[in-house]
Amino acid sequence: MLKSRLITAFILIPIVIAALFLLPPPGFAIITLAVCMLAAWEWGQFAGFASKSQRIWLAVLCGLLLAFMMFTLPAYQHSVHLPQVAGSLWAALCWWVVALLLVLRYPGSAALWRSSKPLRLLFGILTIVPFFWGMLTLRQYHYDTDHFAGAWWLLYVMLLVWGADSGAYMFGRLFGKHKLSPKVSPGKTWEGFFGGLVTSAIIAWLFSLWAPLSVPITTLLICSLVAALASVLGDLTESMFKREAGIKDSGNLIPGHGGILDRIDSLTAAVPVFACLLLLVFGTL
Repeated sequence: MLKSRLITAFILIPIVIAALFLLPPPGFAIITLAVCMLAAWEWGQFAGFASKSQRIWLAVLCGLLLAFMMFTLPAYQHSVHLPQVAGSLWAALCWWVVALLLVLRYPGSAALWRSSKPLRLLFGILTIVPFFWGMLTLRQYHYDTDHFAGAWWLLYVMLLVWGADSGAYMFGRLFGKHKLSPKVSPGKTWEGFFGGLVTSAIIAWLFSLWAPLSVPITTLLICSLVAALASVLGDLTESMFKREAGIKDSGNLIPGHGGILDRIDSLTAAVPVFACLLLLVFGTL
């Protein structure tokens, strides 16, 4: 298992970095849309759709929704203040606050949504759609003056998330004794949680020394800390939905890693939350 995880990671990471820096915005949007459609396919299990045909239709409808939202944007306008974009990012901020409450109160909170397909579908929309717009908005950051500025920001967020995940795993294995959320994810510990935050902080500091991230250090630290915390919440939230669905992995598309949602669960929270704080709350444009 570990060997296949490492091989897959060594293959995927260069592909992801190449996509960030080499694809033009339309190509990047298409790839991100495809990833979101695959995520919607997997979310069908969380929403209670057992048949493949239902989940295929869910993926198709997700793709059509995102495509429609893109086509309603004014030509050559990529402002974060457009209603489709800003509304999605603000919705993400609100949704992840609600998700935090659901995780903290689980399993009692599941009584509110366990038997409701519409609510579980709504949770999927609030997870996938803002993630899509967070990815595109950060990639478009100052694109007219610097084609790579947004790619650096996305890589930065991804490294934060990967650092938090890897740090939590290592510190948890070495020092983990106190359970973080035993009813949601018994394997996670407070020691791993704080170890992940420390790892993210070190990565943020090192990355900011040489990467062209031209924002005030206080803004960067606040956005980074909240994004790292959101990444943990994204992981726990998906674990909660998987537990209710009675499944271990969201899929088996990625060898050794499970499904698409298993790989991007932390990013679905961290990316839109980081984008909302950086671009809307702090107004870094």
